[in-house]
Amino acid sequence: MATRLAASWKEAPFLPLAAPWFDSAERNEVLATLDSDWITTGPRTQRFEIEFAAYVGASYAVAVNSCTAALHLSLAALEIGPGDCVVTSPFTFVATANVIVHQGADPIFIDIDPATYNLDTGKLEEFVTRECSWVPEQKCLRVHSTGKRLRAIIAVHYGGHPCDMEAITRIAEQFGLFVIEDAAHALGAVYREKRVGVLGDTACFSFYPTKNISTVEGGMLTTNNPALAERARVLTLHGIDRDAWNRYAKDGSWQYDITAAGFKYNMTDVSAACGIHQLQKLPSFLARREELACRYSNGLGRLPLQQPTISPGVSSAWHLYPVQVLSDQITRDELIEALRAVKIGTSVHFIPLHLMTYYQRTLGYKRGDFPVAEQVFARIVSLPLFPRMTNNDLERVVRAVHDILTARC
Repeated sequence: MATRLAASWKEAPFLPLAAPWFDSAERNEVLATLDSDWITTGPRTQRFEIEFAAYVGASYAVAVNSCTAALHLSLAALEIGPGDCVVTSPFTFVATANVIVHQGADPIFIDIDPATYNLDTGKLEEFVTRECSWVPEQKCLRVHSTGKRLRAIIAVHYGGHPCDMEAITRIAEQFGLFVIEDAAHALGAVYREKRVGVLGDTACFSFYPTKNISTVEGGMLTTNNPALAERARVLTLHGIDRDAWNRYAKDGSWQYDITAAGFKYNMTDVSAACGIHQLQKLPSFLARREELACRYSNGLGRLPLQQPTISPGVSSAWHLYPVQVLSDQITRDELIEALRAVKIGTSVHFIPLHLMTYYQRTLGYKRGDFPVAEQVFARIVSLPLFPRMTNNDLERVVRAVHDILTARC
């Protein structure tokens, strides 16, 4: 069947899983940035931060070179380190857990909700009440198995669908935990009339080329806490108390101090030049993503697939359109290969982190620890979804999936 389909689409171009969308607005801004002689962190980065904070409703935004950097800075600014633990999902990109390790802390995985693929808040509550104890004199929660302090929750908004933040916040407030939003997928998502980005102590966004807006590479940290914002900003550039814009501008001073052992995580003005215009286009990008998702849902409705679930009170950013293959006649991997044969790109989001060699070797995780994440992983595949997709592109995917599945069923 795959061979016949491949022959019928022999002349069709390859349809990727995702692609950025730049036009003359970004190109002209980048050229103007290059001509300005100020290409690293400067006025355009500052403008992007201000406009981004206003969009999500946050008091502060710190532009960085990746979402990974934003996650790492969040932990560092909160002074999470050796002897600490951070709870998160195993069903996420490895950066979410790696930054915890970089800070000398331990990631603790909690299984996912089978409908939204976000952290299962019931299992989270069960963990903190059964596997941890509150130590009043130290005012902290300690994990029974290791004696380490549980300090924070990284809530991963999978695929653009916000986590159950009411439950997560309730648990965090009860036990004095920080909440970090991993919003790499979720720019523009809404939870109970608030945009993702203001639902925790910090939020971390990605502007990688596949994301809802792109700065080629880049990220953003948002917060309503002025002290966290200031510490994150200092840590962004080596721990220097004054950034280059303040030191090298016309009225700047060469003097500076090192107040912390920081990192090199700053965003450049060249990247921010793209971000300024991408942010302006975000509403139209989001509307198109939602339209494409609706077309997928209608077109794939009668096939043996589990489609994405949207919870009440939530507006998804539709970063991904993941489906689970429920057929007994064809596996997820076979569907991926059949789609590849007809020049349609897909991906799998994600291989659960507890199945990765590093986390098994260092923290003792093993297959079977998180059965929901493993079951979802075995069947899930992300279909192409990006604003530049045409309706014909989408119909091509729907027809191909339909033909492949019905040929086997």
